[in-house]
Amino acid sequence: MPSWESLSEEQRWEIVNYLRVLGASKPGSPRVLLSSEEAITVAINAPPPRAPFTDYRYEKPGRIRKITLDDLPAPLATTSAGNTPQVVARPENAWPEVPAGFKVELYATGLDQPRLIRTAPNGDFFVAESQLGEVRVFRGITKKGKPKQSATFATGLKRPFGITFYPPGREPQWVYVGNTDSVVRFAYKNGDLQARGSAERIADLPSGVGHWTRDTQFTSDGTKMYVSVGSGSNINDPDTNPEEKDRADVLEFNPDGSAMRVYAYGIRNCVGLAIQPKTGALWCSVNERDGLGDDLVPDYITRVQEGGFYRWPWWYMGKHQDPRHEGKHPELKDKVITPDVILHPHNASLQLTFYDGTQFPAEYRGDIFAAEHGSWNRSVRVGYELIRVPLDKSGHANRRIRGLHDGFRRG
Repeated sequence: MPSWESLSEEQRWEIVNYLRVLGASKPGSPRVLLSSEEAITVAINAPPPRAPFTDYRYEKPGRIRKITLDDLPAPLATTSAGNTPQVVARPENAWPEVPAGFKVELYATGLDQPRLIRTAPNGDFFVAESQLGEVRVFRGITKKGKPKQSATFATGLKRPFGITFYPPGREPQWVYVGNTDSVVRFAYKNGDLQARGSAERIADLPSGVGHWTRDTQFTSDGTKMYVSVGSGSNINDPDTNPEEKDRADVLEFNPDGSAMRVYAYGIRNCVGLAIQPKTGALWCSVNERDGLGDDLVPDYITRVQEGGFYRWPWWYMGKHQDPRHEGKHPELKDKVITPDVILHPHNASLQLTFYDGTQFPAEYRGDIFAAEHGSWNRSVRVGYELIRVPLDKSGHANRRIRGLHDGFRRG
């Protein structure tokens, strides 16, 4: 065990939260795998997953998956695993798999924990290096597939994540950045590779332990700003834990940071936000709770309804009550919103975007692409992929997902 001084704040809180669950002394407590080699051995010897659930052994580009409420097991049907992946050097000839007709190339490297990518109206890529507290910019692509230009746009930020351009449209005047404890903005014009002056802090956000990412988006008309704030815990009851106030929510502000209110609640960790171009609807990509077994609780992607309640912490997926909060808030049972797209449990869905390009097949246009971080607490790992969520002509999801990009783990 390394000394605490050598660990980042994020790593320290991961250990603290892990020990909280470990000390629960009840079914569902995690078991610790001694090494990455043991994790591989467990996967090799594990039976095939029960359909429609999967794991990395069966994830393939183009494979369709669909999980419904009827597929969910009973809580604590299995123990919860402690199976954190470790970063290793990429083996020779190992490369992400994609469907026929697609190709993966290395665009930029040497980044320090890049957490989110957003494209400016002029086509520049803005990347949040959250651990460094910086935002980078990449421009163009050479014949060798590398950036034509790159620069550090801003430094001195506090775990930046969300990046948004305001006002919406072709000529933004500001870049908004979601720090873990605030929203700040920088004066901006298309083509800027460095911020025009210091950050202007426009809104304070709930912060502290637990989920730290804060994404930002504006309504299509630019009149309101949405900010996602994850919970401070796995299942702590907000009634008795004041540190959960205004967390596990999507908050709404005016563009100047005033008039904060809770737009939707009970969303454990809405990591990524996106505005659907066709409908103007707000969508989010959500990491659900842990400790109920390998195949509970599913992560999800969904439209965010104003005033909507999305179950955390007392309920989950439909009208299932979390056994750790048995009997609490029965009045919310009929208010629970089932999400549009049920993902695999423990996929840890991160950023999402709506595809409006013309390079991919025509049937992809308007669909959702989402990045799946991958599990740390499942006996056989799952995720570590890019998925596509097909949408119908009205912009609604059919609840099926299709793997597009796979191969980020060796076992």
